[in-house]
Parts: sequence; structure tokens; C-alpha cells
Amino acid sequence: MIKKGIILAGGAGTRMSPITKAVNKQLLPIYDKPLIFYPLSVLMLAGIRDILIIVNKGQLNQFKKILPNGHNLGIKISYAEQHYPRGLPDAFLVGKKFIGKENVALILGDNFFYGQSLTKRLQECIKLKSGASVLLHPVKKPSLYGIAKINKKNKIIKIIEKPKKYFSNLAITGLYFFDNKVIDYSKKLKPSKRKELEIVDLLNKYKKNKKLSANFISRGGAWLDTGSIEDFYNTSSFVSALENRQGLKIACLEEIAFNNNWIGKKNIENAIKFYGKCEYSQYLLTISKKD
Repeated sequence: MIKKGIILAGGAGTRMSPITKAVNKQLLPIYDKPLIFYPLSVLMLAGIRDILIIVNKGQLNQFKKILPNGHNLGIKISYAEQHYPRGLPDAFLVGKKFIGKENVALILGDNFFYGQSLTKRLQECIKLKSGASVLLHPVKKPSLYGIAKINKKNKIIKIIEKPKKYFSNLAITGLYFFDNKVIDYSKKLKPSKRKELEIVDLLNKYKKNKKLSANFISRGGAWLDTGSIEDFYNTSSFVSALENRQGLKIACLEEIAFNNNWIGKKNIENAIKFYGKCEYSQYLLTISKKD
């Protein structure tokens, strides 16, 4: 069972410059909430309550203003600083002490997931005992992503980063589940031509040992990468359309915590005071009035 999760919320955000020159991308709004709420909500939906958020050096206080320590959500949030971007597997080296001897989930701070049966799927993923598991999702343009090919047992048999020739349309999303060997494997990785540790190299170590399996977001679910300005605003429009049609909020952290019985109505009332007079608080008010 995976009980610990890491959100990698560092990075230079160069594709969204000049907006990201002063503010970390993960603190910019996707519709009515900071982007960081969305990956955090995914870990919470999975039932993970011990979370490390890795941020850029010097940006710690910005994050702590909105997510101090997680006590208000019935979870534990701790932070670590990444001095400069060194690739995704660096999260396991920065978070080595946090992980300890346990298994761990990693989600990228700029990834958005949505789906009707997502919670059920996530709760299956955290049952991982050994090896590694990734979440795959079909995409229209495989040449833009890291792509995986699977066999009939859902084991990954081939991974290619941004393939020039089509061999599969299953993209590797930014949500990963690893056993404790991930720390040792990450230590042994060598930087690529980009001078970064590559997630594909890490996954290939598991694949070589036939320990890399696949999970899927069900049909009708969505995975969006908010790395560019266009993707960022498309995601915001998606959230806006869904929330205004359904009257339900996506990634309302307090609602998830309340539904999981991690917090009570008093916590909801405190959250309303913290956020002040806004639409988000109005939504929390409807939750506090539930029997």
C-alpha cells in the first residue's frame, strides 16, 4: 500500500514566460483555484495523506501561504526545495528522507486528471507492493509524448519518447507509482543530453526487470498537461464548463477531506473564514450544511 506522495512543483516554466518569471506556474489559476490544488486533489482521492511538495528555491513561502501544513485538510504536507531542475527522477533523490523505506507515488504539479471512475482507479493503483505502475491515456498526436506499448497482461514492453513513427497512441501521463527501489534506481541514472535525469530511463529499469505495469484513465476521462499557455487556458475552460454545468467543484480539497472523514464541519467553517467572501467559500458553505 502506498501511503506517501510527492508533487513535483518546481521547474522553470519557460514555456509560459513571461508570466512565470515572478510566480511559480503551480500557483497560477486554473479557473477558480491554484493549479497546485489539482494534483494535490488526485493524491487525496487516492487516499494518500502524507505529501511532500518539491518547489523551486526561494518559492517556499508563496506555497505555504495557500497550503501551510495540511492540518486543515486532515493530511500532512511538507516541503523541499529543488535548487534547479534536474529531471523528474531527481524528486526521489530530493525526497529520499521523506520516502524512507516506503513505496511512493509521484505526480507532476502541472498535470490535470479528471474521470468518473478516477477515484476507484487511483485506489487500485496505491495497492502496489512491488515494481512500478504508470497511468496511460490515449492521445491524438503520439509524437508529442512519451509513448508506451503494452502486452495482453498490461505489462509495458516498449517506451519511446516522442516517437517519429506510430507504434502506439498510449501516452505516459504525469502520475507514477513506485516501490522503494526507485531511490536506488534514480541514484544510478546518468544525465541525458539535456543534462537532466530522464523519467523514461527510470521506467526502463523497471521494464527491463518486467516490473512495469500500466493502468488507464477510463474512456471519457481526461488528462491534460498545462505546460503551455494554450494548454493552460484550455484546461481552465474545461474546468469552468464542467463546474458551471454540474454545480460541483473539481479539486475542492476541503470537500475531498470532508467526504473521507478526515475533517469535520468546524474545519469547513475555518476554511470559509480563511478564503473570505468568494464563490469557493459559497460552495464550502453548501458542504457545511450537509447532514
